[in-house]
Amino acid sequence: MAYETITVRNVTPAIGGEVSGLDLTRPLPDAQVAELKAAMADRLVLFFRDQPIAHEDHIRLANYFGGVHIAPSTAPWQVPGHPEVTIIHADENSTFVAGEDWHSDMSCDEAPPMGSILYLHTMPPVGGDTVFSNMYAAYDALSDRMKAYLSGLTAVHDAVVGFGGITPEGMKLPRHSHPVIRTHPVTGKKCIYVNRGFTTHIEGVPAIESRAILTYLYEHVQHPMFQCRFRWQPHSIAFWDNRCAQHSAIWDYFPQVRSGYRVQILGEKPE
Repeated sequence: MAYETITVRNVTPAIGGEVSGLDLTRPLPDAQVAELKAAMADRLVLFFRDQPIAHEDHIRLANYFGGVHIAPSTAPWQVPGHPEVTIIHADENSTFVAGEDWHSDMSCDEAPPMGSILYLHTMPPVGGDTVFSNMYAAYDALSDRMKAYLSGLTAVHDAVVGFGGITPEGMKLPRHSHPVIRTHPVTGKKCIYVNRGFTTHIEGVPAIESRAILTYLYEHVQHPMFQCRFRWQPHSIAFWDNRCAQHSAIWDYFPQVRSGYRVQILGEKPE
């Protein structure tokens, strides 16, 4: 795809584009916003380097793509005065890091976020990469018989799986059903929409069948052919479409510090 106001370098054939030629600490012209949207639809996840953004810049970037998604289950980690911004931090005191399992952010919500923008200002000398996987490609690689079987099935996504052990006692956590195969509202393409991080079971089938199918799908979406791996540097940003990409944060840097902020964008109920 050709661009006039930005440069996009494909990270792998399947997914990922590293974007340059813009300054996210300033408002973007309409032409750049339009090309970012086109790049997102094409590459599913965009990466930016050397962008020391403030919270206001972070929120502004999200607002180009829609309103900001504020999940009640992330309240313990919200920045004071900026509930739109979630703290992402790990250090020598961490005993758990969210996001190690493959997942789509907050798929447990009734209307999960369309996208997530993660900005990291502090990184360990090595490690702390994030891996992304293309759920369009994963769906396309299924057999026709498997596609037919999965069509029309729904699965339960429960925040207890991802947050049950780290949220305050008594906090009500979301739990909702979504299609196993969803259709992207912008591209019209089909993609796999179950993940280890939140999905508990497929509805309407025996438990043993649900476990077998989910295990197969979880392993399938991790195929390297569908992936790219982002090696963070300080003041890098990853911006991904949660509707058609899954990701896994690698916690291989203990006891080093990895720290930054995340803003999410309002989405729609999966169909």
